[in-house]
Amino acid sequence: MAGTSDKPFRMLCKSLGAGLTTSEMVVIQEHLLNTNKSKYRLDFEGEVQPISIQIAGSDAIELAQSAIKAVTYGADIIDINMGCPAKKVCNKAAGSALMQDEQLVQDILEAVVDSVDIPVTLKMRTGWSANNKNAPTIAQIAQQAGIKMLSIHGRTKEDKYNGMAEYDIIKSIVSQVDIPVIANGDITSAEKAKEVLDYTNASGVMIGRATQGNPWIFSQIDHYLKTGKIADPVPLEVKKVTILHHIQQIHEFYGDFLGLRLARKHILWYATHLDENHVQKFWNSINKVTERRQQFNLFKDYLNRL
Repeated sequence: MAGTSDKPFRMLCKSLGAGLTTSEMVVIQEHLLNTNKSKYRLDFEGEVQPISIQIAGSDAIELAQSAIKAVTYGADIIDINMGCPAKKVCNKAAGSALMQDEQLVQDILEAVVDSVDIPVTLKMRTGWSANNKNAPTIAQIAQQAGIKMLSIHGRTKEDKYNGMAEYDIIKSIVSQVDIPVIANGDITSAEKAKEVLDYTNASGVMIGRATQGNPWIFSQIDHYLKTGKIADPVPLEVKKVTILHHIQQIHEFYGDFLGLRLARKHILWYATHLDENHVQKFWNSINKVTERRQQFNLFKDYLNRL
């Protein structure tokens, strides 16, 4: 979700019912702190607490130092990423590649937990290959190290996002540890959320890609879990207002040049969610726009025609 779960999107998701959001994966090292990427990823001013900052890396001492620095940026929770399957992350032995070295995992978790006085959580996968699904072992290591919550994606590192997520290992881990376990992977509807919760007995569900273009999924899940009934559809006019406000927030947060470019993917996701059968012609035209006001107005006109 790096590139998606930025500050404007997190604030939107919380306003629509997300119980907890986590920052984009960030490496908090001195030589990177002055980059634009770090500047935007470490801006939490005005966000509703708790603030969860996700750190990444492959060295226990460096990650402990990152955790300490994250606290100075406002972290209420430190989340350690051992779930990202991206090649550029795994090539540095970070993300889900860490699951191949259980001793290193233990060293990292203990170092980070010992370095801060706030809760530390862990995001991981079921393992690093079909023949090496060692998430249950790492879950035990995590609990012993003082990790307060686990989020588990139902695929291995090698799976990336291919095939269907499986929940058997998540169910097994729930029965083996005393800390909360959050289920993740292919949860795309309120009904699927309840199905996964009922099957795994997990403490909650984490939604990732299904939020792209559809941040209303949080309130839909919340309503279904509380009432057992499908929520009434969000009126199109309400969605339009929410969408345009989000695009405006992206433009204001990132400025003209970067804001226009980062808004494009959200515009495509929203347009696909609302009008999947006719989105291509519109996308071909708005994708060529190089001025943010024109982008906003074209998108507004497109929404008003729906």
